[in-house]
Amino acid sequence: MIRSAIKSDSDQIAKIYNHYVLNSVITFEEATVSAEEMCERICSTLEAELPWMVFEQNNKVLGYAYASKWKGRCAYRYAVETTVYLDQAEHSKGTGSLLYSELLKQLKERDFHVAIGGIALPNDSSIGLHEKFGFEKVAHFKEVGYKFGDWVDVGYWQLTLAAKQTE
Repeated sequence: MIRSAIKSDSDQIAKIYNHYVLNSVITFEEATVSAEEMCERICSTLEAELPWMVFEQNNKVLGYAYASKWKGRCAYRYAVETTVYLDQAEHSKGTGSLLYSELLKQLKERDFHVAIGGIALPNDSSIGLHEKFGFEKVAHFKEVGYKFGDWVDVGYWQLTLAAKQTE
């Protein structure tokens, strides 16, 4: 079941995320995030009227996806960055596709124009997920992150969601 995240999901979401903090370069955070901090992130996303959803099965959160502002300047208001994280046991089961499909649907319904996915490279599974939904690579930044003693490249993939009517 996919549903909107709620405060009580924070602990399970933090556990999923912290696996990546401690074991991968997928996120550039280097310190784990508490359930309280994760709750603040979820609440601020939802208060900004952006989607944050979870995939839940048997009362367990197995993955989540959300959108965040692309940049702070007003002219960027129709662009968002998209994010998806899965419990390690959920890889290659289609959960990421289900979450991304719902996330993109909600972004279109909210009249966002562009979705942007930032991917620490290499990451074939994330690239595959984005390209499955029509994202195209638009940028490659070399050695912009440093984690676990290595420099990490970041690529950006972009999807135009819909033609935006001017105000």
